[in-house]
Amino acid sequence: MSVRRILIVGSAGQVGVELQRSFADAGEIVGRDRDTVDLAVPEQVREMVRSAAPDIILNAAAYTAVDRAESEPEVAMTVNAEATRILAEEALRTSALLVHYSTDYVFDGSKVGPWVETDEPNPQNVYGASKLAGEEAIQNVGGKYLIFRTSWVYGPHGSNFLLTMLRLGRERESLNVVDDQIGAPTTSIELANATRTIVNGVLAGQFGADADWAGLYHMTCSGSVSWRGFAQAIFARAQSQLNGKSPTVHPIPSSAYPTPAKRPHNSVLSNEKLAARFGVRLAPWEVALDGVFEALGSR
Repeated sequence: MSVRRILIVGSAGQVGVELQRSFADAGEIVGRDRDTVDLAVPEQVREMVRSAAPDIILNAAAYTAVDRAESEPEVAMTVNAEATRILAEEALRTSALLVHYSTDYVFDGSKVGPWVETDEPNPQNVYGASKLAGEEAIQNVGGKYLIFRTSWVYGPHGSNFLLTMLRLGRERESLNVVDDQIGAPTTSIELANATRTIVNGVLAGQFGADADWAGLYHMTCSGSVSWRGFAQAIFARAQSQLNGKSPTVHPIPSSAYPTPAKRPHNSVLSNEKLAARFGVRLAPWEVALDGVFEALGSR
């Protein structure tokens, strides 16, 4: 059997870096990031896929500047919906497997309890609307695809909440952090490892034909916490990074920290469909956070 070719779109981002690690021995990896392809130019997206001729496309790229998207809706929609549609069309054309990541921001945050895949999306910001349009584009094209909705992604690489908190913790004695938005912090490490496990099973025929497993799934670490609680957990583990400092974290409501884009109050996603279909559960968020600190310590 020939060596599988794996195209990782967004290979330099926080999820893309971990996908490169988790799929390192799975085939020939072709990494593409913003230095080599502009996802806002449809012709470049199509050429990227055709030149790579992949068996698997892992799309970890997105327009993720949530607040800036409010003033750049066309760019956000082009990258998160139009480019995603092209990836789906190219995957269908060659019967490649497409794995795509979406977001909790497709929901309005009003539900009491975890969101399930059949709940009605109602995005409250441009970013969420553009990611929902990307999901719908893949579903409309069809083929062999997996859409993984996740939330509050962070890790040892890239730009994210944890690395921002560590920087601010070194600079300040106290911080104000929003305490009325609840979600499940999910590490790029856990996402990449779970993706590899599921893709392995799919390729081995473990889950049946694509008509059986293709679709939309929620994929987050288990448990939930507020942003303030997450910051406190970070600082409790960060003594070596902060030279023994432990900043005080004051709770504030979202109304005290206005942003151009509205955020959902409840971003907790149910992972029961993922577990039932693939037998995969990500680690509790606290355990996954320990894993990121271990990775930071080894860098």
